[in-house]
Amino acid sequence: MEAAYRFHWLSWALLTMPLQTLRFKPGVSRESTTLANEGGWFECDKIRFRSGQPEKIGGLSRDTGAQATGLLPTVGAYWGVARALRNWVTLAGSNLLGVGTELKYYIQNTVDGTLYDVTPIRLTSAAGAVTFAASNGSSVITVSHTAHGAIAGDFVTYSGAASLGGVVTAGVLNAEHRVTQVLNSNSYTITVGVTANASDSGTGGGSVVGTYQLNIGAPIAGSLTGWGAGGWGVSGWGLAATSGTLPALLRLWSHANFGENLIINPRGGALYYWRVNANPNIFDRAQKLTYQTFTVTIASPGVVTFSEQLVDGTLVTLSTTGALPTGLTAGSSYYVVNGVNLSLTPDGTPINTSGSQSGTHSLIVTDCPTTCNYVLVSDSSRFVLTFGVNDYGSATLDPLLIRWSDQESYNTWFPQATNQAGSYRLSIGSEIVTAQQTRQEVLVWTDAALYSMQYLGPPYVWGVQPLGSNISIVGPNCVTTAGNVTYWMGVDKFYVYSGQVQPLPCTLRQYVFGDINLNQRAQIFSGTNEGYNEVWWFYCSANSETVDRYVIFNYLENIWYYGTMARTAWLDSALRLYPIAAGYNGQILYHENGVDDGTTSPPSAISAYIQSSDFDIGDGHNYGFVWRIIPDLTFDGSTSAAPEVMFSARPRKNPGALYGAAASPMVVSDNNFSTQRNYTVQQFTQIVYTRIRGRQMAFKISSDSLGTQWQFGAPRLDVRPDGRK
Repeated sequence: MEAAYRFHWLSWALLTMPLQTLRFKPGVSRESTTLANEGGWFECDKIRFRSGQPEKIGGLSRDTGAQATGLLPTVGAYWGVARALRNWVTLAGSNLLGVGTELKYYIQNTVDGTLYDVTPIRLTSAAGAVTFAASNGSSVITVSHTAHGAIAGDFVTYSGAASLGGVVTAGVLNAEHRVTQVLNSNSYTITVGVTANASDSGTGGGSVVGTYQLNIGAPIAGSLTGWGAGGWGVSGWGLAATSGTLPALLRLWSHANFGENLIINPRGGALYYWRVNANPNIFDRAQKLTYQTFTVTIASPGVVTFSEQLVDGTLVTLSTTGALPTGLTAGSSYYVVNGVNLSLTPDGTPINTSGSQSGTHSLIVTDCPTTCNYVLVSDSSRFVLTFGVNDYGSATLDPLLIRWSDQESYNTWFPQATNQAGSYRLSIGSEIVTAQQTRQEVLVWTDAALYSMQYLGPPYVWGVQPLGSNISIVGPNCVTTAGNVTYWMGVDKFYVYSGQVQPLPCTLRQYVFGDINLNQRAQIFSGTNEGYNEVWWFYCSANSETVDRYVIFNYLENIWYYGTMARTAWLDSALRLYPIAAGYNGQILYHENGVDDGTTSPPSAISAYIQSSDFDIGDGHNYGFVWRIIPDLTFDGSTSAAPEVMFSARPRKNPGALYGAAASPMVVSDNNFSTQRNYTVQQFTQIVYTRIRGRQMAFKISSDSLGTQWQFGAPRLDVRPDGRK
């Protein structure tokens, strides 16, 4: 097979033969020098290989219907940098897309494209706990709220506020705002859209309620302090961000469907549950999985009705601040008995209640995980699996602990003889990095090993065994499964698991890992492009703190290629027409749609190129003179009436010389020297006449015109001997 891809560069005696066919082996290699890789490709950007031949990648478009609800972002359709995407269809047929950023969590309904803000609520204040103070001539409002727990950049919504007396009206205040600066634990500032006057001397009244969303995360890894840290204006104009007022951990989300509903987890945080509303146009906020409401019917025993079904034996703590019927105490823990009653002790004795306080109250499911790093729902018997999680009776995260709920239950976590809830602690490594459901097992990666989890049934429920050790994984989102084969990026190589763990040979290993910013390894993510049999990895180059590069493995042709692209998340969903990506501009993007970059207005061309490695003429002993080229290209799929590419011949004398430098080879055009010779090749170009001289040459095919799609074939070259000097 190797002979089929080699150049037919013959001895000097055969150079008089005209029209030598150029055949390059598929894929790009940077593991050796450009001359040692003779017969292959060496550089590329925004190309792929199909049937062994390079072609320009497809175009992309922007989801023009995507726009967030609530306080509108200053740029793009949603707040923040999206790091997680999930697509599913509800029982009613709604096609939904979950989008997790460092600032919020959204769910998009494709009926109207709206991004609904379902970010969980961290704190709701008591009425009157929040007051305002304005300054004449300023749009900055000082907010007083004891133990508010906010950090700069957080989002808060006020209700029940009255006008401050002037232009800062109730309508201005009773909306979503962003915390601009934290003054201390009891006060902070917001910025409103009007400038207060002397009449704005009120406090907002005694009924203001502050509803605080989940604390924001960081857009990049590392502590964010000092000038320029955090979002625009979060610490006020001209002020450096104060240590402790901004998040230090990159916000990553894991999310999984429990039926048509969704369980979401900000890494290192709690579990939240989002439920599909019976009205498809209403998107309620996600609720903390440990949180529920209940009502009590006064009786002996009292009858308790839960907002979510709880099985017998579930331990709950009453967290309500309202008045409870006699017999129940806020802060006390109880067991569920017969599904509707509460018991102080495990013996099942129900509690009698009296009084008239039979309203709606709240409780916490005590044994539900309160902090974890990753969550998924198993395909086998539907268990909620958590990885890197707090143990029973502890609030401290154990980075090697796995816990799972009872079968078909997301809120039953305490192991009993009557359920299948349980836990298992891994032994190799220092932390669980990520996990993924495959066809026959759940794969779990620590920073030093790969484990397999398989459902066994009672009494052991889940069996866990190591598959390989002394391996690495670069981040939580760098794993992809395609065709029941799992691929991931390590800290210095790629890996594959198809029944056994093996390093994945890579012709770009030195190129990728020699220029990568591992301080931002948590930003690395991967995904499939099934239409082209590809696995993509996106990463930060060495001098970048944002994702700017990608590398692709074509698992059907077993080849690699690479390029530059700024993306933050990727999802190849069978429920959408095109692969979905997220960009730094706060937009949802669709790849492989058209041939141009439709994210700009008007659309712009996608600049793509591929360059071969050097090839010798006469094994580098003599100069060769190229006087004509017969192109071989197809422009199928182009939308332009006159698609074209640039065909560049790049000669040089020796491997260390610059391409086309006058002191080494000579690129001759009308007796003038130039760095290289470029030829515009269009759909019906049959022959290109040229005058190129050199001992070795490389060829480059590039395009940067609108409406152009191309695939390279097997061009022919007419070479004749031209001496040794």
